[in-house]
Amino acid sequence: MTARTAAPRPIAVTGATGQLGGRVARRLTEAGVPQRLLVRDLARAPQLAGATAVRASYDDGEAVRRALDGTGSVLMVSAAEHPDRVAQHRSFVDAAAAAGVAHLVYTSFAGAAPDATFTHGRDHWHTEQHIRASGLDFTVLRDNLYADFLPALVGADGVIRGPAGDGRVAAVARDDVAEVAALVLRDPGAHAGRSYDLTGPRALTLTEVAALISAATGRAVRYHPETVPEAFASRASHGAPDWLVTAWVSTYTAIAAGEMAEVSPAVPELTGHPATSLEQLLRGRT
Repeated sequence: MTARTAAPRPIAVTGATGQLGGRVARRLTEAGVPQRLLVRDLARAPQLAGATAVRASYDDGEAVRRALDGTGSVLMVSAAEHPDRVAQHRSFVDAAAAAGVAHLVYTSFAGAAPDATFTHGRDHWHTEQHIRASGLDFTVLRDNLYADFLPALVGADGVIRGPAGDGRVAAVARDDVAEVAALVLRDPGAHAGRSYDLTGPRALTLTEVAALISAATGRAVRYHPETVPEAFASRASHGAPDWLVTAWVSTYTAIAAGEMAEVSPAVPELTGHPATSLEQLLRGRT
């Protein structure tokens, strides 16, 4: 009598309705990997072969524990901007540990540190520390600013405004991050305890970003370096809470401080191909 081979434990993917988690889930489906998709709204869950969607939000630890029960590795996409995002992250990590997941892959941020200029970078550092203390096997993906987001910095008047000075940003394409995440999730043992800085192939000033967007779109785009007081004043009309406005402004001041300028070889080393440039991304060659 032939012994049966145990079915592989599904990979859990959070944020499957979003830009990054959705990309990872589709890659895993293309590879024939069974998945469990953790979403807040089942109606928005992608319909993917071999994937089951379950409702679980980061701040509902018991729902997360149930959703992760029986899974192998899990992709923890950082939660949406929230004044107490660290508490939500800790709740998720604790639930993952309680569920006995084999490996946690967390999407952090470049330059995450307790004193990072980018205020959300501090949240990511505290989350990383909690993961390290949890006893879980883990891999941290420290993503730079998403290159996909750069065109959204352009205002209706064709101007990118912010206090970034002449600082540089090594922005990374979401597709590159998704490819790395899927690779790590499928072979977590090879990446246990590792942190990878994920960047584009070169670091650009916002003046250079504006020029590349102009060349790709035919629209005249330029960069105006604001002062910090000007940056806060220009964003006051959005009606966002103070902590969020501070986060927005600190994105630019972190660039000015050089905290997003380092170019890492991790994407080409892990994927076997060059990291996607902003030029390629703007032309749809991701």
